[in-house]
Amino acid sequence: MRIYVSGSLALDRIMSFPGKFSDHILPDKVHILNVCFLVNGLEEKFGGTAGNIAYTLALLEEKPLILSAGGKDFGEYADRLGALGLSLDGIRRMENEFTASAYITTDQSDNQITAFSPGAMNHQSRHAFDGAGPDGALAIVSPGNLKDMMKYPRIYRDRGIPYIFDPGQNIPAFSGNQLMEMITGSAMLICNDYELEMVMKATGLDREGLMKRTKAIITTLGEKGSLVAGPVRRTEIPAVKVDKVLDPTGAGDAFRAGVIKGLVLGRDLVQAALMGSVAAGFCVERHGTQEHSFTLEEFWKRHKENFGSMV
Repeated sequence: MRIYVSGSLALDRIMSFPGKFSDHILPDKVHILNVCFLVNGLEEKFGGTAGNIAYTLALLEEKPLILSAGGKDFGEYADRLGALGLSLDGIRRMENEFTASAYITTDQSDNQITAFSPGAMNHQSRHAFDGAGPDGALAIVSPGNLKDMMKYPRIYRDRGIPYIFDPGQNIPAFSGNQLMEMITGSAMLICNDYELEMVMKATGLDREGLMKRTKAIITTLGEKGSLVAGPVRRTEIPAVKVDKVLDPTGAGDAFRAGVIKGLVLGRDLVQAALMGSVAAGFCVERHGTQEHSFTLEEFWKRHKENFGSMV
């Protein structure tokens, strides 16, 4: 099955500050704030919503097509995607821009200061979809270039391609009417609980109102798992048991990859969400959004250990 994954590709540059930000900020001087934090080195990680989802799908032995844009520093990321067997045909290269980058500094109290430079993400991916149709295709529209997020749902509806709408952190960038248009006709809306509240506030629609525009809503709830709402019933999906949660960042993208894999296999929404929960569990056990790994055998073993009675 052809899987289209649109969203961001980003380089996460992660720094650790061996102290507390609060010790270096004078409350009565915040109007003239000027601080410098000496950090303990820098790590560069591959990230972005499209990259993260595609990475976990590759672990699940799928070969999605990423629809995004990379910059003049995208070479190493491109090599990594190629090593995973993923096509670069849907990635537009912007040689006059840097790849989208997040500069994240964390102190000893787990407070974070993040600066994000969109760079190449400011440009549409402009995929042509030549010959694409409803047979054997599935798509997800995740946070990335804003014009792509508005354009691709229209293309998928016109071509009869089922798509998952995942607005994420880009919700505030759209009007309520724009969000309603992108949601309408989707196979699924997927958000965390806070994002869903933002969508409802922006559109003026409650859950029932949203369900008239999409076929299903999956709400992710962090360590509490997720909630699957279909046309008939709602089902609570527990999180998998893990030895230790090291970093929840990226777990939502891994969850989405698991859901997509379930749909590709012909599973129903509940079974697909169980697979999403398993994929997310592997992610939180590692620092970074693309640092986890597993074989299909390991995936199904953990699935059976956690959800044997629910399948």
